[in-house]
Amino acid sequence: MPALKRSKAACLLALLFGASLLRAEVKVLENFTLIDGSGREPLAHAAMVIDAGRIVWVGPVAQLRAPTGAQRVDLTGKYVMPGIINLHGHLGNTIDLTQDAKFFTPENVEKNLRTYASYGVTTVLSMGTDQDSIFQIRDRQRATRPTTTRIFTAGQGFIFTGGYGGIAGVNQGVARVSEVGPAVAAQAKKRVDIIKLWMDDELGRLPKMPYPIAKAIIEDAHRHHLRVAAHIFYLEDARQLTDFGVDGLAHSVRDKPMDQALLESMKKHGTWQMAATLSREASMFVYAGPAPFLGDPFFTRGVSPAALATLASPAYRETISSGLHFQEYPGFLETARKNLKSLADAGVKYGFGTDSGPPGRFPGYFEHWEMELMVGAGLTPMQVLSAATRSAAEFLGAKDLGTLERNKWADLIVLDRNPLDDIKNSRAIHAVYIAGNAVK
Repeated sequence: MPALKRSKAACLLALLFGASLLRAEVKVLENFTLIDGSGREPLAHAAMVIDAGRIVWVGPVAQLRAPTGAQRVDLTGKYVMPGIINLHGHLGNTIDLTQDAKFFTPENVEKNLRTYASYGVTTVLSMGTDQDSIFQIRDRQRATRPTTTRIFTAGQGFIFTGGYGGIAGVNQGVARVSEVGPAVAAQAKKRVDIIKLWMDDELGRLPKMPYPIAKAIIEDAHRHHLRVAAHIFYLEDARQLTDFGVDGLAHSVRDKPMDQALLESMKKHGTWQMAATLSREASMFVYAGPAPFLGDPFFTRGVSPAALATLASPAYRETISSGLHFQEYPGFLETARKNLKSLADAGVKYGFGTDSGPPGRFPGYFEHWEMELMVGAGLTPMQVLSAATRSAAEFLGAKDLGTLERNKWADLIVLDRNPLDDIKNSRAIHAVYIAGNAVK
């Protein structure tokens, strides 16, 4: 072969091999304690091999065979757990402490995703207040290796026309059963990940969705092979929707203790307590305090200066404490805490979610606060971590997320301290990886 042709061929091979190496980027994490999300006991002196964003090997560091040329990261003294999966968030509609559909832009959504990622929340299910641009962002993520928090979306959730829920101008309002079929079909055509409905009257202030409409939404969604999550508040609504076959309750029952009949019905129908949202309940009264975390750098780094100034102001505290139902909110939180413990003890499946995103419910920090509140409700740190990782992924049907095992995406948090000793150690974040990419 002439020298020039050989040179060109060599350059082409170098380019091809270089591209291949970029695609097959290999990292080795080693010398850490692994909390893999499965509920198994932690593995000390562990190692992990990540290739092109997926875990190709994990086990004792003594058995590690590191690929030649791999990037090696020594994590001696660290703890590695799966990324947190939030099954109840709202993306893109809030700036500072104001929520408005006009804020829903790709830029604001991406900002929320970067904030979530920086706190180790590597997946979020956005629950029914999204506009159509969300689908392009989600689909672009799924076609590549994301570098920010993964999106699952309920698109535009269902409210009763003139009733409670959603954001004005965004949500699907239905006034009668005959409107349900076309509306569900429209969401299915957009390939939503789940259907969301609101069943609430805001403590008697607004009309509540009639049961026949809710039943029709659930049945039509199931015909499209879509699961349904419901915003609920009242015990009786939880009973009815469970009997209709709803797949997940997006909040705790907060008016009364869950009774044995409901717990058994949830198990029978496979209905999940997909999110307890205890931090949402606490947020309804904590800012009257002032909130004890307002000076916490772990909180303030994810909140705008304007929002911090408002939260700290006496006028804002007065607005919160003078609310019509302010005195009732601590009781609602306590009922939600007890109901979470009851359903966990009864063997009802439960996941993890916060309702973060609307004003006063801050992405990232609220997920760590939620874990603290769940432990305060009587769950063990291992139960909480499993709920926020393996179980949340199971609810989503995301088979390659939730645990740190072979062939799964390397979505993980590196911690300086053990969260099983104290759940607040989840905040001791050393690094976050999404699909093997280190989050800045």
